[in-house]
Amino acid sequence: MDCIFCNIIKGKIPARKIMDTEKSLAFLDAFPLTKGHTLVIPKNHYSKIQEMSKDDSVDLFESVRVLTNKIERLFSPSLIAIHNGKESGQEVPHVHVHIIPRIIDDGAGAVHIMFRKRPHFTNDELDQIAEKLSDKN
Repeated sequence: MDCIFCNIIKGKIPARKIMDTEKSLAFLDAFPLTKGHTLVIPKNHYSKIQEMSKDDSVDLFESVRVLTNKIERLFSPSLIAIHNGKESGQEVPHVHVHIIPRIIDDGAGAVHIMFRKRPHFTNDELDQIAEKLSDKN
């Protein structure tokens, strides 16, 4: 597989690295949406979050936590975004977390703006969905 993020990890493609742990790597997005837009990736290749090992997941999200604090001190409050698979809008098939500093007038809006064709569910449908997703199942 020729994964751009795996090639960044291997040093085959340059990146502006800002954090490097045993299991994850963070670098500035090559096509930033705002100043400080950062990507955090696991060093092992996974396409989706649920494929990740617990150790890789813990390291990845600890890196996100630490960097978010630093980014917000330097820039502004951040949007944390993960596209989990191609169907969700993931452009590179390697798990990556976007940390995107936001400002009120940046034009991006809330996550709900992304979904122009939002479904409408009845209370019964929402109850059924909650039941299926609950710890009881």
